[in-house]
Formats: sequence, C-alpha cells, structure tokens
Amino acid sequence: MHTLLVSALCPDRTGLVASVTGRLFDLGANLGDTTFAVLAGGAEFSCVCDLPDSATAEDVRLALAELPELEGAELVVEPFRFDAEKAPPGRVTHRIVVSGGDRPGLIARLSEVFVQFKANIVRLEAQRVPDGAGGRRYVTRFAVAIPERSVGACLATVANTAGALDLACDWEEG
Repeated sequence: MHTLLVSALCPDRTGLVASVTGRLFDLGANLGDTTFAVLAGGAEFSCVCDLPDSATAEDVRLALAELPELEGAELVVEPFRFDAEKAPPGRVTHRIVVSGGDRPGLIARLSEVFVQFKANIVRLEAQRVPDGAGGRRYVTRFAVAIPERSVGACLATVANTAGALDLACDWEEG
C-alpha cells in the first residue's frame, strides 16, 4: 500500500463527488481525510488515500481524467509527503461562526487570535451568502482545537475581535 494526495479543481458539476469517489473505490482506494468545496463557479476536491502498490499515481490520474465530471480539471495525483498517521491534534473542540459585512483582513485577524492561544484551525470555510434583505453577508466558520486551559480567554478574544470589526460571533462546543 502507498498513500497519495488526489486534488481536482474544476467547474462545479452535479455528481462530481460521487464520480470521483466511485472511481477511486474501483481502483482500490481507501479514502482518508477528504474535503470538497464549491468555490464560486468552481469546485475543489482533495483527499489523502491509500492505494494498492499496483495503482501508481499516474494510473490514478489517468483513470480520473477519463471522468466527464472532471473535464477541464486541474488534476494532481502525487505521493502524500507527510506522515498520515502523525497528524497534529485535529479534534475539534469548538465551532465558531463569525458573520456580517466583509472586511479586509477579517480572516487574518481572527486567525491570529488562534495562534495567540495555541489553538489549531482544523477546518475553515468562508463565503458570501444572501442576507434575506437583497444584500449579502460574509460568513466565516472555524472548526478549532483550543487547548482546555485557553478556552475562555480564546473565545472572549475572538468575540472581541469580531465585535471590533462590527461582526456577530457565535460558538458551540465541538
């Protein structure tokens, strides 16, 4: 067995995830960490997967490139160069949502708070969504692992930072 990183950036199409994961299954892949996101009119799929040694990175790339859902995709299949078993703590302790008007530097300012409290961002999603009044608001979702000793101070600082940017902030435990 060997571990590969599979990444595709392409136009968003219905059935994309089913098609890609189905083809990987047919090749004998066991999916590990996997992400999918619609990014404006595009889509990004990435996964780390274990495959039999007989399935080379090039074999996998060629098999995926045949899929109609990946037509025109930027497709990368390469050996995963990190130790998939020795990842940093990825247990999500809190989910934080910050929303309001878009502000330059918003994600940078909020991310700096997590560094200050040695919290690890496990997932991050940001998007513009309709606000119901014909406008749009910017919503940023963080799934983070906050060290137990820092939870109160970290969450208070995130809320204060969001407030200083005139944004709403809510959170819940993991």
